[in-house]
Amino acid sequence: MTSQTRNTPSSDQIRRAPKVLLHDHLDGGLRPGTIVDLARDAGYAGLPEADPDKLGVWFREAADSGSLERYLETFAHTCAVMQTREALVRVAAECAEDLAEDGVVYAEVRYAPEQHLEAGLTLEEVVEAVNEGFREGERRARENGHRIRVGALLTAMRHAARALEIAELANRYRDLSGGGVVGFDIAGAEAGFPPTRHLDAFEYLKRENNHFTIHAGEAFGLPSIWQALQWCGADRLGHGVRIIDDIHVGEDGTVKLGRLAAYVRDKRVPLELCPSSNLQTGAADSYAEHPIGLLRRLHFRATVNTDNRLMSGTSMSREFEHLVDAFGYSLDDMQWFTVNAMKSAFIPFDERLAMINDVIKPGYAELKSEWLFQQTASTSGSASSRD
Repeated sequence: MTSQTRNTPSSDQIRRAPKVLLHDHLDGGLRPGTIVDLARDAGYAGLPEADPDKLGVWFREAADSGSLERYLETFAHTCAVMQTREALVRVAAECAEDLAEDGVVYAEVRYAPEQHLEAGLTLEEVVEAVNEGFREGERRARENGHRIRVGALLTAMRHAARALEIAELANRYRDLSGGGVVGFDIAGAEAGFPPTRHLDAFEYLKRENNHFTIHAGEAFGLPSIWQALQWCGADRLGHGVRIIDDIHVGEDGTVKLGRLAAYVRDKRVPLELCPSSNLQTGAADSYAEHPIGLLRRLHFRATVNTDNRLMSGTSMSREFEHLVDAFGYSLDDMQWFTVNAMKSAFIPFDERLAMINDVIKPGYAELKSEWLFQQTASTSGSASSRD
């Protein structure tokens, strides 16, 4: 059954729909105005633009340029202004506020503590500042009539040698009351830096019964997915979009899954798909051609994510708007992706279940009832005009 036979959500409904975000980088989602403010406070003179609007355009154009150097330069600027406790608290609080304003009810936001030590902060001080900011952002969101819970994922850089240290840090901060750190991630260039270089970190996390995701299957393809799962034991795949390379679609429309793709689907391995980001990195040529369409039809554990909201000029609502336009998705499809994400979150089962049953499903039911009443009113109006 295709989604096109059912109700298509409006932009306003997409924005109001409860959404769950699993793959979002803190240093990829700053407000341009905040970057300008923090650069001024820190005496950082390296920004390419001083006007917030022009700076926002520069970030998107640099990310769209096809140049890896220009793309990486964008993060050099954001990290440069995130080196003090005050800056980290502000950025984290605004992140939570922005996500809540966009209808996100649960988010796992990742960042690499080792990238915020240039002004003398310790790893622990970085984590505590970001956690403080997330709690402040949650509080401000409540004051504005929104609900959100934000958990942090601590990221290690795969080209560096601090993965075990960051894994131990994630473990120490995972049991904080009111949130805190919910898991571990590893990111950075896939080619030449396989996750197997950091097996000691993953073995440690498994011994400690902790959760972790691994950036894999974005640029390097199937070998990185296989290593992340079978060597490292990842709970989720950061991106994982290249699993499509192990799926063959015949001219008659028949689909055959390779062994790795079948394993990923059968084991319900969550895929943290980021459509707009994938277009920028060349993993897909258009939204209509993005593998998420086939992966959804084949019932993989697909989720929708933003990756870097600043660089992609995106939000969760915009990601869903693109998918609605490309595939005719309905509120039912949005709910399916959202429940997938909530099932895959790194918080306890009972808390995930409560979010699904008490927040997500009621939220979508209300939106669907709006559509139903609109349809009824439209039909009644047409009948009256004929009388």
